[in-house]
Amino acid sequence: MFGLVAVLWLTRGFAAAGEALQVTNARVPASDQIGIDLPLVMTIRNDAPEADALLRVRCPFANFAVRHTVDRGEGAPAMREIKSIPIPESKTTELKHDGHHVMLLQTRQQLVDGETFTCTIVFQKGGTKETEVQVSRTP
Repeated sequence: MFGLVAVLWLTRGFAAAGEALQVTNARVPASDQIGIDLPLVMTIRNDAPEADALLRVRCPFANFAVRHTVDRGEGAPAMREIKSIPIPESKTTELKHDGHHVMLLQTRQQLVDGETFTCTIVFQKGGTKETEVQVSRTP
């Protein structure tokens, strides 16, 4: 009986964390080329009382996705792959090309301005979110 109560409590906690995360304004630049790498940017609102992390992204038009941050040390800014993207509690996080973002690698098709795709975004605590991604010529 205790095990069932614990499972129900944990499941409710994960559901609440998932409901507290909203992903909006996800977009990728339009491109006539195939096999290139493009940034996926988005806005993530975390209304939960604890931090989360973006762990993985899967999009049907790219072979791979990696999480990046931009280092601004000496010289020009440089992208660096990171294990996860931190999502602070009770804040809105903007993933953008000159900060934390997801880089989609080896696109499989041309991306036409105005198209939309559904990508899967996986969070450590918030679970999996199916998110609409807009293809746009404007940044």
